[in-house]
Order: sequence, then C-alpha cells, then structure tokens
Amino acid sequence: MAIKMIKNRVKLSIIVNIIFFGVFAIFVFHSKASPAFLNKVDDLAEATNIVSNGSRDRKVIALTFDDGPHPIYTNKILDILKEYNVKATFFILGKHGELYPELLIRQNQEGHEIGIHSYNHINMKKEKKEVVEEEFNKTQQIIFSKTGRKAQVFRPPYGTYNQTVYDIAVKNQCKIVLWTYYQDSKDWSNPGTDKIVETVISQARNGDIILFHDHNEASENQTIEALKEIIPDLINKGYKFVTISELLKQE
Repeated sequence: MAIKMIKNRVKLSIIVNIIFFGVFAIFVFHSKASPAFLNKVDDLAEATNIVSNGSRDRKVIALTFDDGPHPIYTNKILDILKEYNVKATFFILGKHGELYPELLIRQNQEGHEIGIHSYNHINMKKEKKEVVEEEFNKTQQIIFSKTGRKAQVFRPPYGTYNQTVYDIAVKNQCKIVLWTYYQDSKDWSNPGTDKIVETVISQARNGDIILFHDHNEASENQTIEALKEIIPDLINKGYKFVTISELLKQE
C-alpha cells in the first residue's frame, strides 16, 4: 500500500509540473508577442523602424556619408556623384550644417537625401531624453531651414540607440538607419584606398547600405579615390544607387 501511495504521489507531482511549465510557456509566448514586451530595449533590434539594409530582391545600393558637411570633401564627393548621376544620403551634424549651409542647399538641389546624425556627435544612448531631443530637433531645424524639407531618416552617432532614441525617432516619423554590417568601409581609420574598395566591392549585395564619412580630414582623400573605383565598378555590374528613402520604398 505504501509503495502504491508513493507511486501516486510521483505521478501527481509529474502532472503538476507539466501543467505549471505549460502555463509558464504560454505566458512567456504571449508576453513576447505583446506591444508592451516589444517596447523593451532588448527587442529594439527587431523593430521595423530600424533598418540596416533594403530589399534583397532588387539590384539597388545606398551610399551614405556621416559627419559632414565639409567645405572641401563634401564638394568633391558631390562632384563624383554628379559625374555618374548617382544619388546618396548624407547624415549631417547640425553644427557643420550651420557652418556650411550652402552644401545642404547643393545636396538638396542635386537630388540627394539629407538625414539627421546629431548636432554635436554625442553618444545618444548615454544622454538624457532632453539632450537627445535637443540634438535631434536642432539638426532637423537646420535641415528644414535650408531645404524646406524635414529629414525622414536618422542615424545616431556610433549606431548606438536605446528606447529613448527609438521613441524620439518614431515620434518624428523618422527611420533609424544603421548600415549593412559587412559594409562599414572604416574609412575613418585610414585603411587605404585599396582596402576601402575591396571591402565594398567584394561583398556588394542587393539592398546594401554602405557607410562612408565626409568630414574626416585625415582620410577623406582615400574615400574620394575609392569612390572613383567603387561607383563605376558597381554600375557596370548592374547596380543602381538610390537614397535611403528610395531604398526602403522598394522593399
């Protein structure tokens, strides 16, 4: 009789555990699927408002340039883009836009897209909401005052963000735009023209977002020389260069 009772208790214990873990699994599943759960920082990488590439179905690529404008290098880059009738996206620093507003006007007139980087190139992930908003809004106002258009794309410095940064972007109807992980040219580190060219061309795929800079005096000549090789090579391979907003419309 004692043995039978023990067996019954073991069976009951197993059944209780199965029910408990089943209920727990259902709870976790629904929590992860709920909007409240998706608002957690850990899930931002999966949010549709954050992009690092476009559709892989069409042969289009987006060139992006951070930190400008610069009175010398941005003009040289614009000259190259104009020569090949290529459109790009420039994520500007507000303080540089204030210094060289004529370049924002030129970028806009020549059909390029201007996005927000920040005003002072701060790490927004480490700042208070008020600071992030000020950096964002000041840069947005500079862009609008010179082009008559509000930026629809936003790249936080260093590609870092948190819930605050994400919410400010959504509030202002801006996409957070990073870059395709294997298409960081690292031009800021002076890798050499050949290395920049190899990094971009050897890995080029449909929908790539490529990261360059146009305000690093130490390395911009390398970037400019690399563009003279990258652009015609990819055009010959059938790629079309588009702005970020154009890239995302084709998804």
